Amino acid sequence: MNQLPCTLEALVVRTDFSADGAWDALRASLFSPSKDGFLANVAVVDDRMYGGLTSDQALDLIPAAYQHPLLVLADSVALASTERPLLVLDLQGERGRGVRVVAAQLWSIENNLSGANMDFEEFAGAVDEDGVFRGF
Repeated sequence: MNQLPCTLEALVVRTDFSADGAWDALRASLFSPSKDGFLANVAVVDDRMYGGLTSDQALDLIPAAYQHPLLVLADSVALASTERPLLVLDLQGERGRGVRVVAAQLWSIENNLSGANMDFEEFAGAVDEDGVFRGF
């Protein structure tokens, strides 16, 4: 399998190809500003080559030059729920540690981690009982 692309934006990698409508809704959410006008700075990878990719496999495919503090997977869990709980993987602190974040709140974790305003631990500690971050 090929390495993931090296971009300045955080990568959102589609790993589930079972529901195109859900994927379209997720993409729309990613590129819709929050009520305060915030957007996640992301690049989408929509290639069937990455279908079924696991977290561990994704970590192995990150190019050495990729400098973003996180990697996002749009997996079957994300596409099965109307909240689109994406799997966000930490690449700086505890590499590979994951937290689910609803697509509408991805901007919060992406903006704050890329700007070094907050740590991954702060988001992981703010998840709801079901393990999903929905905002502060």
